[in-house]
Amino acid sequence: MFTFVSISKISQFSAAIAFLSVAATFTQAAEKPVPPNIIVILADDMGFSDLGCYGGEIHTPNLDRLAAGGLRFTHFYNTARCCPSRASLLTGLYPHQANVGHMNGDHGIDGYQGDLSRRAVTIAEVLRAKNYRTCALGKWHVSRSIAPNGPKQTWPLQRGFEKYYGILGGAANYFDPDTLCRDNTQFRAADDTEYPGDNYYLTDAISSHAVKFIEAHHKQNAAQPFFLYVAYTAAHWPLHAPESEIAKYRGKYDDGYEPIRLARFERERKMGLIEPTWQLSNQFGDWSQVKNKAWHARRMEVYAAQVDRMDQGIGRIVETLEKGKLLDNTMLMFMQDNGGCAEEIMRPALAPGQTPPMPGPATTFESYGEAWANVSNTPFRFYKHFVHEGGIATPLIVHWPAGIARHGALVHQPGHLIDIMPTCLEVSGADYPKQFAGETILPVEGRSLVPAFDDKTIPREAIFWEHEGNRAFRVGTWKLVAKGARGAWELYDMQKDRTEMHDLAASQPERMKEMVGLWERWARRTHAIPWPYGEPYGKKLPVGKGKGKQINAASSP
Repeated sequence: MFTFVSISKISQFSAAIAFLSVAATFTQAAEKPVPPNIIVILADDMGFSDLGCYGGEIHTPNLDRLAAGGLRFTHFYNTARCCPSRASLLTGLYPHQANVGHMNGDHGIDGYQGDLSRRAVTIAEVLRAKNYRTCALGKWHVSRSIAPNGPKQTWPLQRGFEKYYGILGGAANYFDPDTLCRDNTQFRAADDTEYPGDNYYLTDAISSHAVKFIEAHHKQNAAQPFFLYVAYTAAHWPLHAPESEIAKYRGKYDDGYEPIRLARFERERKMGLIEPTWQLSNQFGDWSQVKNKAWHARRMEVYAAQVDRMDQGIGRIVETLEKGKLLDNTMLMFMQDNGGCAEEIMRPALAPGQTPPMPGPATTFESYGEAWANVSNTPFRFYKHFVHEGGIATPLIVHWPAGIARHGALVHQPGHLIDIMPTCLEVSGADYPKQFAGETILPVEGRSLVPAFDDKTIPREAIFWEHEGNRAFRVGTWKLVAKGARGAWELYDMQKDRTEMHDLAASQPERMKEMVGLWERWARRTHAIPWPYGEPYGKKLPVGKGKGKQINAASSP
């Protein structure tokens, strides 16, 4: 089932993992008359089991159709948070190498300056050199400066995209988003001449602009392939959706968390997404003790409506490709930036005894909370921020009729967002540069997923994580993971126990010692440090502004 090298062979390549500084070797792509169009779709703050084709009850027929006609990866990973995931996806590097190890703040040291590094190239920059047209839509969130008149060197048009429409920040009102931007100009939704302000809904606007880009490209630039990056804000808080969409789910969640979660778990088993021997992680929340059940159920109704509306938009994109006879040679990939979000958001905060407003309309600003995030992440533990499976496991759907003959197949090989860049390189025939715009470019870290398209092995050594001190390392069937910079390391056998219910750290001391050492070597090499610094890794991470400083190797982990 798994294709990593075994843990017994770690010592043979530990130095290579620790100090790896060469680019991935890409298999020669098959000759094609025209390189494929590439569409990367990224959803926001969604769990492993939300989509219908991954066990969920939410209506997602368009993504389900793409999965049936392509591949579903069952062990694909993100970085556990919005900004770092986008940095990794766009560059093929670990987020710290791309300088977005945490969020958009400048902490004054390499890896944590919050702006996309010039020592990293984006997929758009590489593909544009291969004669691709490029367009980014939706949430950007890899620029420290998002002020209308501030520096724009890391905005989409300055990082390889010819066109852009979306929000530069991390979250916004879906009916009237701030930081809304077209190309290099910010504006208000009410002034959007391409999308009527009276009917504005951000998810629909992103979908509409994707359709317009494809239609215009087909008419004006049909001889060129295109790269389209569609980063939906759905289903990130706030819980906003048209009332007609919410009505479709009215009453769906009135019985609470456990029935939905158990039903998802059984569907995941039947679909072959999880092993029948894996134990369902613990339920968070007791519906029988919940007060104001109608409000809690409504939160999940709106969340489901957000996902449903996004799926409808993806259906419009696919329909446009079909009308232009472009679908056959378009590689479309769908994934998510982190697991379900357990953050409790309420703006403005409630006064004592005040009843919360029903979410959905533009006048509200709420999230769906930990218990529903636990449902979204079925069957895994924890959430966004954390690098246990609930925080980092994402669906990956790959659909490409001209390039993938295995329709409806499951891929059980592990993959990561760092693999999207080398996959795009291989199918396009583009070369990863050593130099770009006067900068020496860091070697790509990911591995092409193309071998898996033909049921072959993806050559890989290991995958690593660090976010806010949460740390992990996966090699072979083994995963090392810790919660927070001060949290103890845990050890799990991913083949027998991917839901991380049985910690084997105490019974595997030699394996633990070796794996911890490998993680620390990786951290030194990539500028990944527990955030903020804490025992056993030294003093607190500095918080400051201005030019970043080099991490002293003696003080790094």
